Amino acid sequence: MSVLVVGAGLAGVACAVELTAAGVPVQVLERAASVGGRMASRTVHGRPVDIGAAYFTVRDPEFAEVVARWRTAGLARPWTSELAVLGDGTRGRSPGPVRWAAPHGLASLVAELASGLTVELEHEIHHVGPGPVVDGRPADVVVLAMPDPQALRLLDPASPAVPELAGREWRPVITVVAGWPSREWPEMPAAFVNDHPVLSLIADDGDRRGDGAAVLVAHTTADAARRHERDPAGAVGPVVGAVRDLLDVPTAPSWTAVHRWDHAAPAAARDQPFHLGDDGIAVAGDSWGSSRVETAWRSGTLLGRAVAARLGAAQPR
Repeated sequence: MSVLVVGAGLAGVACAVELTAAGVPVQVLERAASVGGRMASRTVHGRPVDIGAAYFTVRDPEFAEVVARWRTAGLARPWTSELAVLGDGTRGRSPGPVRWAAPHGLASLVAELASGLTVELEHEIHHVGPGPVVDGRPADVVVLAMPDPQALRLLDPASPAVPELAGREWRPVITVVAGWPSREWPEMPAAFVNDHPVLSLIADDGDRRGDGAAVLVAHTTADAARRHERDPAGAVGPVVGAVRDLLDVPTAPSWTAVHRWDHAAPAAARDQPFHLGDDGIAVAGDSWGSSRVETAWRSGTLLGRAVAARLGAAQPR
């Protein structure tokens, strides 16, 4: 009885946590050098910066228990319940649920969950076939914890999972991080940007991290990311220019960094929380529901329980 989880983002790690708790042997395989997935944090100029998800919210009571543990450990903190809204030369406010942040970066939360799991980093997977097998290695269940297009590249065209994954639009995003010697913009935690040709969101990373650093993180629209598909660095100039214009920042940043997400978020939500096929191939992630950090945790957690129940039912009594 064994499970291979491909992808060490929040969904994959949450799935592995549930399987481990149920006594099911599980190994997590991740192609990157660290866990986190789209909750990635990058160290830039000596401090962590969130380059993927900007924050997370808490609705699910079970997820709230996990977040409470993170808070007690000093890994997560309530950040803000109100974001600014910029667009068409106007400024407004968008009240809502409490947005949470992580002083050491959102990836640190995934790392905490993954402690005690068997995670193999920098392990590139090339093929998931019937059996199921991962690059020729058999398992009882293979969990693909990743965006649909990445999962489709690994699967046989005849796999029963393909119809569940094919045909959905995914939006790309380019993230630009910019740093100044000192803060030159109005106080704000973050801002949604409406109807803009370049920007969708700006976050004050010093406010988000709680260290007051003069660092802004900007996320592009999908159209802007598509225009710079072959040259993400080419988006830095337009993004910085738009940020300075919207926030009335008088000087150029002293440094910048850029990251492109080919599959940042699905264009539409799903009703079901995961896919678990009769062939032993399963899929989880934040696209299985409304695209949120919490959705990724819930998808992986519920899938882990379903896989454990299936394998437990198959064991001799």
